Amino acid sequence: MYHKFLLLYTWFVRTIFLILPDQPLVMRARGCCYSFGMKNCGKNFQASGSVILRNLGNMEFGSNVYLAPNVVINAIANVVLEDEVMIGFNSVLVSGNHSCVNGSYRFGDSLKAPILVGNGSWIGANCTVVAGASLAPSSLLAANSCLKGENVIKGVYGGVPSRIIKKSTF
Repeated sequence: MYHKFLLLYTWFVRTIFLILPDQPLVMRARGCCYSFGMKNCGKNFQASGSVILRNLGNMEFGSNVYLAPNVVINAIANVVLEDEVMIGFNSVLVSGNHSCVNGSYRFGDSLKAPILVGNGSWIGANCTVVAGASLAPSSLLAANSCLKGENVIKGVYGGVPSRIIKKSTF
């Protein structure tokens, strides 16, 4: 029942703020409203008007998190965005995958695995982050990339599937 309430609540927040522009004050107010349904949310969470958040109860966001327009987060399992994370336009984070049963993915159970995006990281535009993925702190996922698996080396990742392109020296 709580899950259904949170779905209605996210729809309500999105609808109420729909006509307001994506200015920092409005995005902070929108983020504040979303934070009431989350496990944990730090200060200054900013969400653009076209952001879609599903399963708020499985989300944990740190402070100073920014979600650009058209970001979709489906938190079937835990999704943790640590402090100072930015997610670019049209990116999708989904913490569940389908399984194949009798040759079809249609009715298979969801395979759930958490997503972790480390402190100070940036996910570029049009990226996909799949179940079980993690991004090291202070790392960058280049635009149009697909992040999967554990990525523990600090640096720049890119490609489909993503791989380390450049290690950070800081």
